Amino acid sequence: QVQLVESGGGSVQSGGSLRLSCARFGYSYSYYCMGWFRQAPGKEREEVVTIDIDGGTSYADSVKGRFTISQDKAKNTLYLQMNSLKPEDTAMYYCATDFQRHCTVRARYWGQGTQVSVSS
Repeated sequence: QVQLVESGGGSVQSGGSLRLSCARFGYSYSYYCMGWFRQAPGKEREEVVTIDIDGGTSYADSVKGRFTISQDKAKNTLYLQMNSLKPEDTAMYYCATDFQRHCTVRARYWGQGTQVSVSS
């Protein structure tokens, strides 16, 4: 059974940094996409950044130049380094995966989420 476990969220001031981690359990297939998504109160879940099966990345315009996705396949862990955080980055952040080329908000497997709060 596929399981994703996020960690690393917290509260920071504007301009601060956080690093999120997503540990992946339950499968060893090489054909999968992964991604980070977020959902703020009263808003729809949105894509932050995804990494395709070929390693290609896609960043939301709002986070380009500030966030960086990476993965350690040996540790089955996905990371999101978030720098220059802004209050509008406040949201619940989710890790997702699916057995397809590109992950979207309709991805099959999701973690429980980790809260990121940025104060001005």
